[in-house]
Amino acid sequence: MKFTARMTTLLRSVPTAVTVVFCLAVIVMNFLSRITLVSLPWLALNAGILVSWVAFLFMDVITKHYGAWAGNLLSFLAIGANLLCSLVCFLISRIWHHPSLDMILGGQWSILLASTIAYVISALTNNYTNIFIGRRFTANPDGKLAFAVRSFVSTFLSQILDNFLFVFLAFVVLPHIPGAFPVQWTVQQCIGASVLCAVFELMTEVIFAPLGYHISRRWKQQGVGEEYLSRYCPNGVLGA
Repeated sequence: MKFTARMTTLLRSVPTAVTVVFCLAVIVMNFLSRITLVSLPWLALNAGILVSWVAFLFMDVITKHYGAWAGNLLSFLAIGANLLCSLVCFLISRIWHHPSLDMILGGQWSILLASTIAYVISALTNNYTNIFIGRRFTANPDGKLAFAVRSFVSTFLSQILDNFLFVFLAFVVLPHIPGAFPVQWTVQQCIGASVLCAVFELMTEVIFAPLGYHISRRWKQQGVGEEYLSRYCPNGVLGA
Protein backbone atom coordinates (compact mmCIF):
# COMPACT_ATOMS: atom_id res chain seq x y z
CA MET A 1 0.00 0.00 0.00
CA LYS A 2 2.79 2.45 0.86
CA PHE A 3 4.50 1.81 -2.48
CA THR A 4 1.23 2.30 -4.38
CA ALA A 5 0.40 5.48 -2.48
CA ARG A 6 3.85 6.92 -3.11
CA MET A 7 3.71 6.05 -6.81
CA THR A 8 0.24 7.55 -7.17
CA THR A 9 1.32 10.76 -5.46
CA LEU A 10 4.41 10.98 -7.63
CA LEU A 11 2.42 10.54 -10.84
CA ARG A 12 0.13 13.37 -9.76
CA SER A 13 3.14 15.54 -8.99
CA VAL A 14 5.35 14.99 -12.05
CA PRO A 15 4.10 16.79 -15.20
CA THR A 16 2.36 14.22 -17.40
CA ALA A 17 4.34 15.17 -20.51
CA VAL A 18 7.61 14.38 -18.71
CA THR A 19 6.36 10.96 -17.61
CA VAL A 20 5.15 10.14 -21.13
CA VAL A 21 8.38 11.21 -22.84
CA PHE A 22 10.45 9.35 -20.26
CA CYS A 23 8.53 6.10 -20.76
CA LEU A 24 8.54 6.45 -24.56
CA ALA A 25 12.31 7.00 -24.54
CA VAL A 26 12.83 3.75 -22.63
CA ILE A 27 10.50 1.82 -24.96
CA VAL A 28 12.05 3.19 -28.16
CA MET A 29 15.55 2.63 -26.76
CA ASN A 30 14.67 -1.02 -26.19
CA PHE A 31 13.39 -1.52 -29.75
CA LEU A 32 16.28 0.28 -31.42
CA SER A 33 18.88 -1.59 -29.38
CA ARG A 34 18.56 -4.71 -31.57
CA ILE A 35 19.68 -2.78 -34.68
CA THR A 36 23.46 -2.81 -35.13
CA LEU A 37 24.70 0.41 -36.74
CA VAL A 38 28.45 -0.31 -36.67
CA SER A 39 30.23 -3.65 -36.55
CA LEU A 40 34.04 -3.57 -36.42
CA PRO A 41 36.45 -6.10 -34.87
CA TRP A 42 36.95 -3.83 -31.84
CA LEU A 43 33.69 -1.91 -31.78
CA ALA A 44 29.97 -2.39 -32.36
CA LEU A 45 27.18 0.13 -31.87
CA ASN A 46 23.42 -0.37 -31.70
CA ALA A 47 20.77 2.19 -32.55
CA GLY A 48 19.62 2.50 -28.93
CA ILE A 49 22.36 5.08 -28.44
CA LEU A 50 20.27 7.56 -30.45
CA VAL A 51 17.62 7.95 -27.73
CA SER A 52 19.08 6.55 -24.50
CA TRP A 53 20.38 9.98 -23.50
CA VAL A 54 16.79 11.29 -23.42
CA ALA A 55 15.82 8.83 -20.68
CA PHE A 56 18.87 9.63 -18.57
CA LEU A 57 18.50 13.39 -19.01
CA PHE A 58 14.92 13.29 -17.71
CA MET A 59 15.97 10.87 -14.97
CA ASP A 60 18.54 13.43 -13.78
CA VAL A 61 15.95 16.22 -13.76
CA ILE A 62 13.45 14.07 -11.85
CA THR A 63 16.07 12.92 -9.33
CA LYS A 64 17.29 16.50 -8.82
CA HIS A 65 13.79 17.78 -8.09
CA TYR A 66 12.09 14.82 -6.40
CA GLY A 67 14.95 12.69 -5.04
CA ALA A 68 16.40 9.25 -5.80
CA TRP A 69 13.27 7.37 -4.75
CA ALA A 70 11.22 9.27 -7.32
CA GLY A 71 13.77 8.54 -10.03
CA ASN A 72 13.65 4.87 -9.09
CA LEU A 73 9.86 4.74 -9.11
CA LEU A 74 9.52 6.34 -12.54
CA SER A 75 12.25 4.04 -13.85
CA PHE A 76 10.20 1.05 -12.64
CA LEU A 77 7.13 2.56 -14.31
CA ALA A 78 9.04 2.89 -17.60
CA ILE A 79 10.19 -0.71 -17.31
CA GLY A 80 6.59 -1.79 -16.75
CA ALA A 81 5.50 0.14 -19.84
CA ASN A 82 8.27 -1.50 -21.83
CA LEU A 83 7.25 -4.96 -20.61
CA LEU A 84 3.64 -4.27 -21.61
CA CYS A 85 4.70 -3.07 -25.05
CA SER A 86 6.88 -6.15 -25.48
CA LEU A 87 3.96 -8.39 -24.51
CA VAL A 88 1.81 -6.76 -27.18
CA CYS A 89 4.57 -7.30 -29.75
CA PHE A 90 4.92 -10.91 -28.71
CA LEU A 91 1.19 -11.50 -29.18
CA ILE A 92 1.32 -9.85 -32.60
CA SER A 93 4.21 -12.08 -33.65
CA ARG A 94 2.28 -15.17 -32.57
CA ILE A 95 -0.92 -14.15 -34.38
CA TRP A 96 0.64 -13.05 -37.67
CA HIS A 97 3.65 -15.09 -38.76
CA HIS A 98 5.33 -12.83 -41.27
CA PRO A 99 9.06 -12.52 -42.12
CA SER A 100 9.03 -8.74 -41.65
CA LEU A 101 7.47 -9.07 -38.21
CA ASP A 102 9.94 -11.77 -37.27
CA MET A 103 12.83 -9.45 -38.15
CA ILE A 104 11.45 -6.76 -35.84
CA LEU A 105 10.07 -8.89 -33.03
CA GLY A 106 12.15 -12.06 -33.19
CA GLY A 107 14.22 -12.87 -30.10
CA GLN A 108 12.26 -10.29 -28.16
CA TRP A 109 12.65 -12.07 -24.84
CA SER A 110 16.46 -11.98 -24.83
CA ILE A 111 16.63 -8.29 -25.73
CA LEU A 112 13.96 -7.57 -23.13
CA LEU A 113 15.75 -9.52 -20.42
CA ALA A 114 19.12 -7.94 -21.13
CA SER A 115 17.74 -4.41 -21.35
CA THR A 116 15.67 -4.79 -18.18
CA ILE A 117 18.60 -6.04 -16.09
CA ALA A 118 20.95 -3.39 -17.47
CA TYR A 119 18.45 -0.56 -17.11
CA VAL A 120 17.48 -1.38 -13.51
CA ILE A 121 21.11 -1.51 -12.35
CA SER A 122 22.15 1.60 -14.29
CA ALA A 123 19.09 3.60 -13.18
CA LEU A 124 19.79 2.88 -9.51
CA THR A 125 23.45 3.76 -10.06
CA ASN A 126 22.53 7.00 -11.81
CA ASN A 127 20.02 8.16 -9.22
CA TYR A 128 22.04 7.43 -6.10
CA THR A 129 25.26 8.77 -7.64
CA ASN A 130 23.38 11.95 -8.55
CA ILE A 131 22.18 12.39 -4.97
CA PHE A 132 25.58 11.47 -3.48
CA ILE A 133 27.31 14.17 -5.54
CA GLY A 134 24.53 16.65 -4.80
CA ARG A 135 25.24 16.35 -1.08
CA ARG A 136 28.79 17.61 -1.69
CA PHE A 137 27.47 20.99 -2.90
CA THR A 138 26.37 22.38 0.45
CA ALA A 139 26.95 26.05 -0.43
CA ASN A 140 24.82 26.19 -3.59
CA PRO A 141 23.07 22.85 -4.22
CA ASP A 142 20.72 24.38 -6.81
CA GLY A 143 23.39 26.15 -8.85
CA LYS A 144 24.42 25.43 -12.45
CA LEU A 145 27.73 23.88 -11.39
CA ALA A 146 26.06 21.49 -8.97
CA PHE A 147 23.49 20.42 -11.57
CA ALA A 148 26.17 19.94 -14.24
CA VAL A 149 28.55 17.88 -12.08
CA ARG A 150 25.70 15.74 -10.72
CA SER A 151 24.32 15.06 -14.18
CA PHE A 152 27.60 14.53 -16.01
CA VAL A 153 29.24 12.18 -13.53
CA SER A 154 26.11 10.12 -12.81
CA THR A 155 25.26 9.85 -16.52
CA PHE A 156 28.76 8.77 -17.55
CA LEU A 157 29.05 6.08 -14.87
CA SER A 158 25.55 4.72 -15.35
CA GLN A 159 25.79 4.73 -19.14
CA ILE A 160 29.02 2.73 -19.15
CA LEU A 161 27.34 0.23 -16.85
CA ASP A 162 24.09 0.18 -18.83
CA ASN A 163 25.76 -0.20 -22.21
CA PHE A 164 28.18 -2.91 -21.17
CA LEU A 165 25.64 -5.00 -19.25
CA PHE A 166 23.11 -4.80 -22.07
CA VAL A 167 25.36 -5.67 -25.00
CA PHE A 168 27.26 -8.32 -23.04
CA LEU A 169 24.07 -10.08 -22.00
CA ALA A 170 22.14 -9.54 -25.25
CA PHE A 171 24.92 -10.23 -27.76
CA VAL A 172 27.45 -12.43 -25.92
CA VAL A 173 25.65 -14.52 -23.30
CA LEU A 174 22.05 -14.97 -24.42
CA PRO A 175 22.52 -15.68 -28.18
CA HIS A 176 23.76 -19.16 -27.24
CA ILE A 177 20.27 -19.99 -25.95
CA PRO A 178 17.80 -21.32 -28.58
CA GLY A 179 15.19 -18.73 -29.58
CA ALA A 180 17.27 -15.75 -28.46
CA PHE A 181 18.14 -12.82 -30.70
CA PRO A 182 20.84 -14.35 -32.99
CA VAL A 183 23.23 -11.39 -33.38
CA GLN A 184 26.55 -11.98 -31.60
CA TRP A 185 29.30 -9.55 -30.58
CA THR A 186 32.77 -10.10 -29.13
CA VAL A 187 33.78 -8.94 -25.66
CA GLN A 188 36.10 -6.40 -27.29
CA GLN A 189 33.17 -4.96 -29.22
CA CYS A 190 31.14 -4.75 -26.01
CA ILE A 191 33.89 -2.84 -24.20
CA GLY A 192 34.42 -0.49 -27.13
CA ALA A 193 30.69 0.13 -27.47
CA SER A 194 30.15 0.78 -23.75
CA VAL A 195 32.93 3.38 -23.59
CA LEU A 196 32.14 5.12 -26.89
CA CYS A 197 28.40 5.19 -26.19
CA ALA A 198 28.99 6.61 -22.71
CA VAL A 199 31.17 9.37 -24.20
CA PHE A 200 28.55 10.14 -26.85
CA GLU A 201 25.76 10.24 -24.28
CA LEU A 202 27.87 12.42 -22.00
CA MET A 203 28.41 14.87 -24.88
CA THR A 204 24.68 14.88 -25.51
CA GLU A 205 24.05 15.48 -21.82
CA VAL A 206 26.45 18.44 -21.92
CA ILE A 207 24.59 19.91 -24.89
CA PHE A 208 21.14 19.54 -23.34
CA ALA A 209 22.12 20.16 -19.69
CA PRO A 210 20.99 23.82 -19.92
CA LEU A 211 17.51 22.57 -20.86
CA GLY A 212 17.50 20.16 -17.91
CA TYR A 213 18.68 22.90 -15.56
CA HIS A 214 16.03 25.30 -16.87
CA ILE A 215 13.28 22.72 -16.29
CA SER A 216 14.56 21.94 -12.79
CA ARG A 217 14.82 25.61 -11.84
CA ARG A 218 11.38 26.42 -13.25
CA TRP A 219 9.81 23.54 -11.33
CA LYS A 220 11.27 24.85 -8.09
CA GLN A 221 10.16 28.43 -8.77
CA GLN A 222 6.62 27.31 -9.60
CA GLY A 223 6.35 24.85 -6.71
CA VAL A 224 5.82 21.86 -8.98
CA GLY A 225 5.28 18.60 -7.11
CA GLU A 226 4.67 20.11 -3.68
CA GLU A 227 2.29 17.31 -2.71
CA TYR A 228 5.00 14.67 -3.16
CA LEU A 229 7.80 16.80 -1.75
CA SER A 230 5.95 17.81 1.40
CA ARG A 231 4.78 14.26 2.09
CA TYR A 232 7.86 12.22 1.23
CA CYS A 233 10.76 14.71 1.30
CA PRO A 234 10.12 16.90 4.37
CA ASN A 235 13.86 17.24 4.99
CA GLY A 236 14.75 17.90 1.35
CA VAL A 237 15.31 15.58 -1.61
CA LEU A 238 19.00 15.01 -0.79
CA GLY A 239 17.92 13.09 2.27
CA ALA A 240 15.00 11.27 0.64
